[in-house]
Parts: sequence; structure tokens; C-alpha cells
Amino acid sequence: MPNENPLSIESYLSRLETNLQETVLDFWYPRAVDDAHGGFLTSYDADGEFAGNDRKMIVTQARMVWFSARLAREGYGDQYREAARQGFEFLTEEMRDEESGGYYWEVERDGTVTKPNKHMYGQSFVLYALSEYYRATSDETARRYATDLFAVFEREAYDTENGGYVEYFEPDWTPITSGGTYLDNIEPDWSPKEDVDAELDPSTKLMNTHLHLMEAITTYYRATEDEDARKRLDELLTINTNTVVRKRLGACTDKYTPDWQPRIEQADYRIVSYGHDVENVWLTMEAATALDRPLTYYRDLYDTLWEYTLEYGYDETDGGLYFYGPFDQQATSRIKAWWVQAEAMTSALRMFELTGDETYAQTFEEIYDFVETHHVDEAVGEWHSGVTAELEPVGRKGAMYKGAYHNGRALLECINTLERLQDR
Repeated sequence: MPNENPLSIESYLSRLETNLQETVLDFWYPRAVDDAHGGFLTSYDADGEFAGNDRKMIVTQARMVWFSARLAREGYGDQYREAARQGFEFLTEEMRDEESGGYYWEVERDGTVTKPNKHMYGQSFVLYALSEYYRATSDETARRYATDLFAVFEREAYDTENGGYVEYFEPDWTPITSGGTYLDNIEPDWSPKEDVDAELDPSTKLMNTHLHLMEAITTYYRATEDEDARKRLDELLTINTNTVVRKRLGACTDKYTPDWQPRIEQADYRIVSYGHDVENVWLTMEAATALDRPLTYYRDLYDTLWEYTLEYGYDETDGGLYFYGPFDQQATSRIKAWWVQAEAMTSALRMFELTGDETYAQTFEEIYDFVETHHVDEAVGEWHSGVTAELEPVGRKGAMYKGAYHNGRALLECINTLERLQDR
């Protein structure tokens, strides 16, 4: 039900800023910066102690470079510019494949390559990081690396027949289309990692990969105004607002054949990931804005995705979004993952900004209140990885897929959105 007073902007701005500085930034910096070898160490237990895994995986390394650069660009301090710089140097000097192009999936702490295969999910975050680093620093080397990587995307991975991108490759960009294990490098934790599956037919195209490719190319296009990037961004916007949306369901599905037929033959494919659907809402807003498209083109889609999420994936008693559930049924995975709450609060606030519908203001308030009450660890810092249905915290503070990207970005985005609303 709508609130009579839809949003206390001053109050939430103060709370968000405290959360960002004291909970997120004070936890990760300088703790995660690897002064000995460069890059970032992201393995921390529930008490914030180093958990023993010093391998460096491309997704989290790139995300931390992106976040550090974004902080620097927004004026949070020189320490973040320095963190971004050393992370950028580790990415480009230790994880970049100089011979074949692109970036290795995983290396040891010192840069020794352990998993050289290429996956477009990981490559997308490198482009995101390089583009943001260029925006923050005007470093022409970063622009060149970003331009080179986008050219690799187009040359090696773009599917000229079906559109979108082939996803999984050998180190020399030979496509992997069958056999083997698919990204089998997840650190054990309380749930499956929030993104790609550990075992899946590698010829499958994923909504999630294409969502993050769109996110990356949005930033790359803003940084460079490359017309080829504009063309590809236009296509990815169509994929994420049309192709991956099951219209009769009112939600998205993740897995597709190479020619974009939905893979829903197995029960565990017929699920809706609520966090990805609402993340899709605000990331397509970003892409559309970069392309100078009116957001009103997509208003009905956004309302539809949120209506489904609130009906099946939202906890009306305690607030917060569950993980996932089967079609047209209540959520079956009732863990409340940190990243789902982060994307949901960003998306809900952006929807309130777009529509003025007080339902979205209330949803933002309830999700953020849940985060402050149950996810924020005031004693240790950072957000808990998850909160159970019994409201118990679980999981690590940092892991192979858990850095400062989801929650740090959400706090920045919500602060910026509230400041825009304040100026109206």
C-alpha cells in the first residue's frame, strides 16, 4: 500500500552515505588492496578475516577496479584512484592475453595463469572496468585497451547469424560448444553463486551474460562515443527488453539456444531470478538513456517485471526479495542474497523517479530498511552474503563473486537518485 509520505529524502540520504562509508568502504579499503602483487584480495570469512583463497578471478578483479574508479570519478578521494590504478595495472599486465586478446578467467595471486579460458561474462566486466577507469582518469592507455577489447568482442564472439554473443572459448578464442565443465571455480558458500551456472551446456546463451554485456557497453559507449558500440548497445537493449522476456509470464528467463529459443525443458530452467529481473529494469534504463531513448518506451515492461517480482518474490512481512522461484509460484529459494537486495533497492528507487508511483517508494524503503536491519554487520563491516527465512545471517563477507560491486554500486546509485529527486 502506498505511504502517505512516500519518501524521506534527507533521512535516507544520510543513512545511505553512512552505509557506504562506514560499512562498505571502511571494510574493503585498504583491506582488499594487494600491495604485494597488485589487484585485490576478496576472500574473507564472516568475521572479516582472510579466508585463505588468494586466487584472482577476472569478474571480481574487474568489478573492484570499476568500483574504485567510480569512487574516484565521483570525488570520494585519492585513495580510490590509487586503488583503481594498481588494479588496472594488474588486470592489463597480468590477466591480459597479449597473444590472443581478451583476459584470462583466473590467475594466482602473483599473476601465474591457472584458468586461461575466456567467457564473455568475465570479459564484459573487464570492458566495464577499463571504460570506467578511462572516465575517471582520462588515461589514454585505458581507452586503447577498452577499444581493443571491444574489437575482440566483435571479431571473435559476436554471433553474426543469430545476434548476441557466443559465450565460452578456449584461450585462442576457439568456441567451446560441448563437453567439459563450465566455469567450475566457485568457492563453497551458502548458495550457488549469484550468476552463471557451474555446469551447463556451453553453447547456451544466457540472459545474465547479455545483461552485463549491455551494462559494459553502455559505459564504453559513454566513454568513447564509438558508433559501432552504439549499434551493438542498441541490439543488446532489444535483447534485454524483448528477447529474454517471456511475455505471457511477465518475467524473464535466463537460458537460450544459440538462436534464442528459450531453454525451459528442465524444471530448474523454468525459474525466475527476481534480482536479475529488477536489475534488468534499471540497467536497460541506463542503456536507453545513453542511446537517447525515452524511458516511457519501456514503462509497461518495467511495471510488468516489478509486478511479477512483488507478487511471487517479495516478503511482505519482513521486506526484501527472495532468490528465485518457479513460474507463477511463490519463491522456493527464500534466502535473501545481498546482491538481490542491492539491485532491488536501486531499481525500485529508479522506478519511483520515473513514475512517481508511491508503491516503488515504499518498496525501496522496505528493502533498504531490511538491509540495514539484517544485512549490515555493524561490528565487522560489510553486508552479510545472505539472510535466511529465519532472519539469520549466513555466508562470507568476501568470496569469489562477492566484492564491493553490487552493494557499493547500489549505495552510490541510490544516493545519486535521491539527490536528483531532491533537486526537483
